[in-house]
Amino acid sequence: MDKSVVDELVAIFGKENVLTAHEDMIAYSYDAAHVEIKPEVVVFATDTLQVSKLMKLAYREDIPVTPRGQGSGLSGGSVPLQQGIVLAMDRMKKVIDFDPANRLITVECGITTSDIDPIAAEAGLFYPPDPGSVAFSTIGGNIAENAGGLRGLKYGVTKDYVQMMKVVLPMGDIVTLGSKCVKHVAGFNTEAIFVGSEGLLGIMTEVTLSLLPIPQHRESALAIFDSLDNAAQTVSDIIAAGVTPSTMEFMDNETINAIQNFKDCGLPRDAQAVLLIETDGEEASAKGEIAKVKEVVEANRATDFAIAKNTEERDNLFAGRRVALNALASVRPNLILEDATVMRSRLPDMVRGIIDIAARHQVKVGIFGHAGDGNLHPTFLLDMKDAEEKARVDAAVKELFQLAIDLEGTISGEHGVGLEKKPYLMDQIGAPGIRLLQDIKRTLDPKNLLNPGKMFDMPATVSA
Repeated sequence: MDKSVVDELVAIFGKENVLTAHEDMIAYSYDAAHVEIKPEVVVFATDTLQVSKLMKLAYREDIPVTPRGQGSGLSGGSVPLQQGIVLAMDRMKKVIDFDPANRLITVECGITTSDIDPIAAEAGLFYPPDPGSVAFSTIGGNIAENAGGLRGLKYGVTKDYVQMMKVVLPMGDIVTLGSKCVKHVAGFNTEAIFVGSEGLLGIMTEVTLSLLPIPQHRESALAIFDSLDNAAQTVSDIIAAGVTPSTMEFMDNETINAIQNFKDCGLPRDAQAVLLIETDGEEASAKGEIAKVKEVVEANRATDFAIAKNTEERDNLFAGRRVALNALASVRPNLILEDATVMRSRLPDMVRGIIDIAARHQVKVGIFGHAGDGNLHPTFLLDMKDAEEKARVDAAVKELFQLAIDLEGTISGEHGVGLEKKPYLMDQIGAPGIRLLQDIKRTLDPKNLLNPGKMFDMPATVSA
C-alpha cells in the first residue's frame, strides 16, 4: 500500500493502532472458516469519527475495507478477500447508556456479547440472544450475521432486539437509524437492512438493544433416546403440544461421545441422541410446561428423562452443549460446520436426510444444534489434506444445502453466507433475488469497496 495512505491512516488512528508488518497481520487474515488472506494494513478503531474518516479515505483511493469483530465467524465473512484494509472494531467496547426503565442498553459494537448480561442483571434484565460464541463474539459481528443461539426458539434472534444503530456508510457519511421508541415508522425500516448484511452495506459503530426481565424460574431436563428418528419427532411434537421451551438442543451419538472424550459432562455414551430442554417463566408455568414436555418425550419412547435437581446439574448439562464444537474439532484434523435450517415439522426429514447423505458419501458427521427452531449444525469431520475425502465431503455439503431447500428451509440459519455458502445462494433465492441484493449494494456502495466478494458477486463496479 502506498506510504502516503499509510501515513494518513496513522494520522487518523494513531501509530499504535495501525499494523503493517507482515507477521502482525496473520491473525487478521482468517476467521473460523477455512480461508487465509493477509490484508495490506490493519487499523483499530476507537470511535465513530475515525471510521468515517477511514471510509472517506478508502473511497477516495479505491481501497477495499473489511470490517472485523473478533473473527469468530463461520462463513469467511471477515476474511479480507481483496486484501486492502482490515478495520478491527474490538476496541470499541464502551457502554454508552443503560436505561433499565425502558429496558434498553446502548453500546459500541466491539463489546463482547457476554459482557452485556452482567450489566443488565443489575436491574433484573438480560439480553436473550446467546450464540455459541457468546463469550468472545462482538455485538457488531452478531448483528452483521444476525446471530441466533440456544434461546432462539422462545426469544428470537439478534434482529428481534436491535432498536437503533449508528452506521458509517461506504462513502463515510454517519447515519443514525431506528429509534428507542417501541413504535417507529418514520421512514423505511432501514436498520433492518443492516442486520445480517455481513459488512457489505455499512459499518455499525453503536447500537441500542432491547432487554427483557430475567425469568423467575427455569426447569432443565435431559431426554435420552435410542433412536434419532424418535428424538427428532419429539421436537416437532413438543411444539405441536403448545409448549415453547426457552431451549431445545439436539445432540447425536457422534457429538455425545466427542463431548465426553473432551470433557466429562455425564452424557450417556450409548444414546443415539439426546435433547437438552429448558422451560422458564413463572415457577408454576415453567414446571407445568416441563411436565407436558415429559409426556411428549415418553410418548416418543425416550429411554430416560431426567430433570436437573439444582443449578450445578443444570450448568453441567449446558456445559456439554457449549463445548460441542470444540469437542468435535478434536476428533479429526479438520471440520466443516454447517447450519442448514428447516421448519420444525421437517426436522425428522432433515435428520434422516443428513444420515443418508453421510452414508452415501462415506463421510463422518456429527449432528447437534438448536433443534427447537429447526437450526441444525451438521459437522463434517475430515482431513483437508486428503483430497479424495475432501471431495466426498464437498459433495455431501452440496447435497445438504439442496436437501434444506427441498424441505422449504434455508442454507443458513445464523452463520451467514460470506464465502463459504456464496456458491449456493443462487439456489436459495434465484437470479431475481441476487439482482435485488446487487442493486441494494450498488446504491449504498457504488465502488464495491466494503467487504467485496462476499455473499454474491457484483457486475463491473461503477466509478462515482
